[in-house]
Amino acid sequence: MAILVFNAGSSSLKFKLYERDIEGKLRSSVRGAVIRLGEQAEWEWEAAGAHKRGTAPLRRHEEAAAFVLERLKAAKASIEAIGHRLVHGGEEFTEATRLGADAIARLEALGALAPLHNPPALEVVRACRDALGERVPMFGVFDTAFHAALPETAYRYALPDAWVQAHRIRRYGFHGIAHRYMYERYLILSGRSRARVVSFQLGHGCSAAAVRDGRPLDTSMGYTPLEGLVMSTRCGDVDPGVILRVAATGVPAAAIETVLNHASGLLALSGTSADMRTLLAREAQGDARARLAIDAFCYRARKYLGAYLAALEGADAVLFGGGIGENAPAVRERICAGMAWCGLRLDEAANAAAVGRESRISAEGATLAAYVITVDEEALIAREVLSLLG
Repeated sequence: MAILVFNAGSSSLKFKLYERDIEGKLRSSVRGAVIRLGEQAEWEWEAAGAHKRGTAPLRRHEEAAAFVLERLKAAKASIEAIGHRLVHGGEEFTEATRLGADAIARLEALGALAPLHNPPALEVVRACRDALGERVPMFGVFDTAFHAALPETAYRYALPDAWVQAHRIRRYGFHGIAHRYMYERYLILSGRSRARVVSFQLGHGCSAAAVRDGRPLDTSMGYTPLEGLVMSTRCGDVDPGVILRVAATGVPAAAIETVLNHASGLLALSGTSADMRTLLAREAQGDARARLAIDAFCYRARKYLGAYLAALEGADAVLFGGGIGENAPAVRERICAGMAWCGLRLDEAANAAAVGRESRISAEGATLAAYVITVDEEALIAREVLSLLG
């Protein structure tokens, strides 16, 4: 029997199939993705050491899910349950939940809180129900659930109660599955039973979290994923007065939202690219704006690192995950530069070698450790589903 995990992005759908062995342990047997949904989506499929690629006319997430399920059926996969990554659970869904008709209806009502991610994920949920009916149970695992335990001093904005209640305003936080995975994986790698960590999920979207003994004390993303670190195309922290000023000139709210989400961050600072690999290459060629973008990215992360060390009253480790966090030694080095005062010193060779693999990258004798953690959200989701199945 197997557990299928779907991870829907705004224009992609990743999946992994986990088989249960006789002891109940999980191992990934099939994995793949459908990306660039549209006229000709691209798909990839990896199973039993074989890697296949192709294209298919898949425009929507529901079509991509049906495509994957049909291929799994042809491969005679016996699906016991399905886990879905859902970005936003609001204040209602603070733990993994069985996705029956009532839960799906309540999630649809939360669509406005995560318009880019929740609707596509719910398309996948509905496609699975259409294909498999009620015989295969489905569960939602929420990015916001991990941060539901934030203390009120961290999640509450200094805004009037009328606004807070009318619009359900609070710091929800995102990337919770990734931050939880990094924390739990660090415990295994370090042999600890509890710890204080600052974790960085650095990819297209970026966030930091302060975690003590498995519970979050703070996180950089807020009511939306816009707040916090500089990201590929998102602005991160910005004075609200800037938005008011732009709006006062007559720019529509939808246009402002597009700029903040899709035309800011590294792209705006560099003027050329939102891709960290491209910017590092351009910086090496003497591009001053590429250097500015990278420096601003690292400076903002280092500010959050210092703030979270204060919130935690010290820490045991700094953890790096995500596409940039796992694959860009130069970025990790610049974030950690000048942090010897708190015991954080990187091992230059270990950091350079840690590209796409787990490793301790702090120097011997450093009192604040640093690790690269290869984040596997699907594995955590599969474990959650297995736990709920009993």
